[in-house]
Amino acid sequence: MRRESHPYLSSMPTVELFTDVALGVAIPSRNARGRIARLGSVVDSILASHQYPAVIEKLLAEALTLTALLGSLLKEPQGQLTLQAQTEGGAIDLLVCDYLGGELRGYVRHDAEKLATLSAEPTLPELFGKGYLAITFDQPIADERYQGIVPLEGKSLGDAAQSYFSQSEQIPSLVRLAAEKRGEHWFAGGLLLQHLPEGEEGRERLHTRLDHPDWPHIAILGGSVKAEELTDPELPLDDLIWRLFHEEDEVRTLAAIRLSRGCRCDPEYVRSVIARFPVDEREAMVGDDGMIRVDCAFCSSSFAIEPKELSS
Repeated sequence: MRRESHPYLSSMPTVELFTDVALGVAIPSRNARGRIARLGSVVDSILASHQYPAVIEKLLAEALTLTALLGSLLKEPQGQLTLQAQTEGGAIDLLVCDYLGGELRGYVRHDAEKLATLSAEPTLPELFGKGYLAITFDQPIADERYQGIVPLEGKSLGDAAQSYFSQSEQIPSLVRLAAEKRGEHWFAGGLLLQHLPEGEEGRERLHTRLDHPDWPHIAILGGSVKAEELTDPELPLDDLIWRLFHEEDEVRTLAAIRLSRGCRCDPEYVRSVIARFPVDEREAMVGDDGMIRVDCAFCSSSFAIEPKELSS
């Protein structure tokens, strides 16, 4: 097995491969590629802004990991990946996560009373009722925007994401997600593996063989990953890839991407957004205290804006 590292710039320091990082993986002889990611302090910092029950914390930790796996597939540094689950009749009304330049954010809106009636490890239908998962890729430089929608079915978000790739992308894929609270801290990890179009990267997707004999082999090896391996903060991600695929002729570890918490709700940005509204609509936003108040669902920040600060 050969392990190669391809950092974005030669001057960049080596990225530690323990937590808050996504790592690219390629297995050329099997026409497979993928991503592996693990989150630690990023999850803690996002959850600290909310007071979610444990089951919601675990779900959001897994959703953020899935967002990191998918977002790190974007070719443009300015590209954005949004994952949104909308529901009907479930304990969760809305789940939103997004990725931009390695920065993650997310939140969950839920019904506490409905949630209290569920089991300790509820299935997706129990959590979301009749719902769907929408995954949106935005690449501004190429002026490309693509959205795929898949029903929220199965036992986990990993199952739903796997269905997304097989139904919307028609690419054989394996998705594994795990989240665990160790002491006072959350750790979450995920693995995404895909079968490439036959031949080298860049071929059209219509050349992908859904029944290629190499894919079951990779899926079995990748599927053997344990939840505790994905969440273990002391196990480097490249060592985990070695455990899974050490018998292959060649495995390449590609550029690693640092992950961090990011929210784009700074006061100046909020003012610029409110200033774009017509004057009469801005006047309708003014509260009894004479201020326009804007709350951010992602980080639970609240901004008070004086109407006179906004240009007419």
